[in-house]
Amino acid sequence: MSVLVAITGRDNTKLITKLQQRLPNTQIEQWPACKNVEGVEFVLAWNAPEAMWQQLPNLKAVSSFGAGVDSIDLSLLNDKVDVVRIVDEQLAEDMAEYVLTHVLAQKLRLKEYYLKQAQQTWKPKRAFKNKHVGILGYGELGKACAQKLFNNGFKVSAWAQSGKNVTGVDIFYAEQGLSNMLPNVDYLVCLLPLTQATQGIINGSLLSKLPEHAVVINVARGGHVVEPDLLNALNNNTLRGATLDVFEQEPLAQEHPYWCHPKVTLTPHCAALSDIDSVIDQIAKNVECLNQGVSLNNTIDRTKGY
Repeated sequence: MSVLVAITGRDNTKLITKLQQRLPNTQIEQWPACKNVEGVEFVLAWNAPEAMWQQLPNLKAVSSFGAGVDSIDLSLLNDKVDVVRIVDEQLAEDMAEYVLTHVLAQKLRLKEYYLKQAQQTWKPKRAFKNKHVGILGYGELGKACAQKLFNNGFKVSAWAQSGKNVTGVDIFYAEQGLSNMLPNVDYLVCLLPLTQATQGIINGSLLSKLPEHAVVINVARGGHVVEPDLLNALNNNTLRGATLDVFEQEPLAQEHPYWCHPKVTLTPHCAALSDIDSVIDQIAKNVECLNQGVSLNNTIDRTKGY
């Protein structure tokens, strides 16, 4: 058995070195320099080439390099292939701190003051009074963010798959629930997994249901946002602002209008970064599980896509 690393867009030298140290008796190769595709049973993937999958006849398991599996086209995998994801407990705390920070930054007008500083303009204003945060997605990250916001005095609502009784959080579900939640939130935070059902969910229709003073904060995936619709809402003053950590194309193209937009705060997909040692440990344990013929950890439901 061998492990194949198929992660594009980054230098994987350190990752492979650490993984080899953790699995000294396992052959680890990197795509496309793979000498024995028949021996590959486990793939660590992120934006792997689509043509690669059909060249791996004995594939048994695929691990995403991140918390989501949206970078893997599940339709290209045999139904018997297990798909797992990375679960890093520190990610939830990091994400909660990021979301709280940027909700407060928008509430306190920090972007506005940064622009005024560049213009040497002295013009103080009161902070916005609005304190209602709506969260799209109530998984582990959504729960951590909701708790952090609630503990800091915010009213919190969340859109989940089904109704739940949660202390301090108003839960909405189904399409009607989303329509009921949106008109009342001041800050909309997207933490949804990216699936066919959620692709482009932050579009003109959704944005039109938000109050004009609302702010969108996207820390999930760039594919959740229809960029022309978001820009149109910002330019027409039907949306006050946006904080974006994820984008359809990463790195963001130099000519993209987000860079210089006065109502956009952007960060380089850094809201919650996995610890490399935690990632290595989880991957190694799943490789060992595969070797031993036991169930893998953090297996996704392929029918749901997460």
